[in-house]
Amino acid sequence: MINSKKNHLINNSKTDRLILFVNKILLSLIVVIVTIPLLYVLLGSFLQPNILITRGISFDPAHWTIDGYVRIFQDGSIVRGFFNSIMYATGFTLVAITFTVLAGYSLSVDDLVGKKFFTIFFLIAMFFNGGMIPTYLVVRSLGLLNTPWAIILPGAVGVWNLILARTFFKGIPNELKEAARIDGATDFQIFIKIILPLAKPIIFVLALFAFIGQWNAYFQAMIYLDDRSLYPLQLVLREILIQNEVQPGMIADQLARAEMQRIAEMIKYSSIVVASLPLLIMYPFFQKYFEKGVMVGSLK
Repeated sequence: MINSKKNHLINNSKTDRLILFVNKILLSLIVVIVTIPLLYVLLGSFLQPNILITRGISFDPAHWTIDGYVRIFQDGSIVRGFFNSIMYATGFTLVAITFTVLAGYSLSVDDLVGKKFFTIFFLIAMFFNGGMIPTYLVVRSLGLLNTPWAIILPGAVGVWNLILARTFFKGIPNELKEAARIDGATDFQIFIKIILPLAKPIIFVLALFAFIGQWNAYFQAMIYLDDRSLYPLQLVLREILIQNEVQPGMIADQLARAEMQRIAEMIKYSSIVVASLPLLIMYPFFQKYFEKGVMVGSLK
């Protein structure tokens, strides 16, 4: 009965219905545009290379193969790059979340000494930076070149994420903190037992942003790393996809050049799928926090 009354009260005009219809059409087109390349890459990674090149996508099971994935996991550079990327992305995320949450909460406190100074300082850093060469010189002077820390530490704290965290913390009622202080809780206990449990949405969103950003990054590794054993997966894929360099161990030496190119094409698609798996696995667990967290900036 209540639902029928609500439906009766919601009476969209013709213009509203037209707008909703157009939005549904546009969103459906966007879904199709995004989905088709993903399906093409996924199906291409399971197709025999000669079928993929000559006929394109085939749904005949007789043309399917997992040889591309077998060759990927047999090759040391891709497997090593995969685990390097997990290490870099996880370390980068932990550092980013730790310092962003601590700094964001500090800036949300009204009686913080020098709050205005620190806010202006961070805002200036958001719009102006030293550039690539000064950053490289700083990394070199700290002895971080050719180490995992050169990938994890620089750029771990983003000012925009810091402002997003501060905005979220300012939305937490001060009455909760005052009630905890009356019960004898210290500032540290308030932060750990009250603030952090309430900050799960923003923490998960910031973690997702940091992990995805670092997982897809390769430029820093090009600049700071010389040891190929430290290369992240994206840098290994860059050599395969852009420079078309496939390691000799992935393709037998006796194969003809044409056959090598066909197998290289199959390895490209398989590598893209493998590189996308961690993000596809992560997102469903973060989805329930994502919408609530990203809306923080628009509500303030």
